[in-house]
Amino acid sequence: MKVLLLYDLDPAWDESEISETRSSNKVLFESLQAEGFDTYLEELTDPDLERILDKYNPDDTIIFNLCETLPGIPDSERSVLELIEDKGFTYTGNVPAVIEMSYDKQKVREVLGLLGIRVPYGAVLTPEEAVNWSIFPAIVKPSRLHCSLSITENSVVYDTNSLQEQIRMVNNDLNQPALVEDFIDGREFHVSVWNNEPPEILPPVEMDFSAFSEQRKRLCTYDSKYAPESEHYQKIEALIPAPLDEKLLRKLERHALKTWKGFGCLDYARFDFRLRSNTFYLLDINPNNDISIDASFAIAAEMTSYSYSQMAKRIVMMAVERHPELGRKLVSSI
Repeated sequence: MKVLLLYDLDPAWDESEISETRSSNKVLFESLQAEGFDTYLEELTDPDLERILDKYNPDDTIIFNLCETLPGIPDSERSVLELIEDKGFTYTGNVPAVIEMSYDKQKVREVLGLLGIRVPYGAVLTPEEAVNWSIFPAIVKPSRLHCSLSITENSVVYDTNSLQEQIRMVNNDLNQPALVEDFIDGREFHVSVWNNEPPEILPPVEMDFSAFSEQRKRLCTYDSKYAPESEHYQKIEALIPAPLDEKLLRKLERHALKTWKGFGCLDYARFDFRLRSNTFYLLDINPNNDISIDASFAIAAEMTSYSYSQMAKRIVMMAVERHPELGRKLVSSI
């Protein structure tokens, strides 16, 4: 069996992003090799994914998919998965429909409402409609982006003029509708779930904002995840296990599990919650979330006695179970 570790890298990114992407994927590649897999590393730098896939045989290859876009083509993560499926490959992570839905924050909010999961009050607004918004502080997000892209402390606003300004920025600079939400100024928890039958909840990680006294700074920005020189990256502490009493912990786990099942997730995902007045609000769902060695998912897996390489191996084996031939061999060997 071969494992193809596939990731995207856009040459237009800045040097630090390119370096970080290559470094984290090299660590994962070496971890898979350490677990005995015949592992191959492929970096996609242009939209021609077929060129890479045609070098491998789906009969004996599992794709460890970390490819989030066809470089140069916006909103193409679903297209990546559809190309992989069209070539007959079995891959790690979630299916196209789940990925596509996760990008539509308004649709996600509707589904969560049907599941009985609380979300912050919010709506997609134009600058003109914003004059009727009365809940402050509010946070303005692009309605179809992941990974906190474009989220800065300026995303949190306290008055109508600032709200309209942020909406225009999202509309004009990102070419996106703007989602405006009640800013839940409370404790934040990242809850990771993996495995399939049955799904397993990893220890929740609290993102500790106690170093910041100003409300608008108490959030996970893009820089907090990807810019080591930034204040948010340096001062936000990850607390694991999250200091929660048993009642709140069980409540948080129930919400995460209900969301996992309701969206039909596979292999692994992360759900971001905030706690205000003993009520949990789900901020975002992250199928195929960041699993780099210093991310909250890997930290949580380590708390349950999985080294980084063992975590990577287990994710591969989840995909193996779905492979028409390799899965049959796996079952027969047990």
